Amino acid sequence: MTLASLTRPWAPMSYGFLDASARREIRRKTLKAIAVPGCQMPYASREVPIARGWGTGGLQVTLTLIRPESRVKVIDQGADDSVNAASLRRFLARVSGATGTPDTTRATIIQSRHRIPEERLREDQILVLQVPNPEPLRPVEPNMSVARQMHADADYSRLWLILYEQIVRSGRVMQGASYPALVNGRHVMTPSPIPRWDLPKLHMARHLTILSAGREKRIHAVPPFTRVEPLVFSDVPYRVEDHAGLTCDRSGLRGYFMNEIPQEDGSSTHELSDSHLGIKAIHRAEGSGAGPAETWYQDGEFRQ
Repeated sequence: MTLASLTRPWAPMSYGFLDASARREIRRKTLKAIAVPGCQMPYASREVPIARGWGTGGLQVTLTLIRPESRVKVIDQGADDSVNAASLRRFLARVSGATGTPDTTRATIIQSRHRIPEERLREDQILVLQVPNPEPLRPVEPNMSVARQMHADADYSRLWLILYEQIVRSGRVMQGASYPALVNGRHVMTPSPIPRWDLPKLHMARHLTILSAGREKRIHAVPPFTRVEPLVFSDVPYRVEDHAGLTCDRSGLRGYFMNEIPQEDGSSTHELSDSHLGIKAIHRAEGSGAGPAETWYQDGEFRQ
């Protein structure tokens, strides 16, 4: 036996950027998070070449899951071509050899900030959501030790009180993004800053969803076919954003989540938040593509 046989050739970095110890820990904590849906699992968040608060948690999970044969889609508020999304996708391809794709149906790993794609995800796809604040009890209990005890006791009465106060003051629930949801009938989670429009997409979904907060060092997950129920009163039903009557100015699609684009004359137009869905619709209209796949919503109505 020689010393050379016990060592490896020097390399500037490990495969997938993270070292083996970091990947092993994140995999273990992810498995624990899947075993207890909605429960936050602490982990030692590593340094990655982006600032904390810009998706370090999601990036670490993706780096742990990625393989050379993976096809990765990165979304920033619905867009694939933003600076953040393009930079992360290029970094992931460079350190792993994986292929980047803007097509939801072709991707095996989808890392997203603020949105879930409009096209339905399959069993063989993994959704990784970047989460700035994973603790739903923080607005009502700033002491995290007390908040952990409240989770252990399933004591979410203060969250119900906040929703009740919103109804009394405004006549409806005003909570927009990060709407609290009960996972598997046990733990309440905040599903990242996705809009209310996207929350029904997690209920009994076929795909695995992993939510990771790098700055807060927490991972939680929603396994396939798991109940995700927004906190609502029996006489005040859950309502998503009313975008059913809006039409995308570029693609002509309607009934999906839209971004409002202010115009110089004071008016506004609307554009699909899911940018690649609009591109597919344009290609179909031009006869150069098959068009979008099956979507969660049809004419503004969610389809199970």
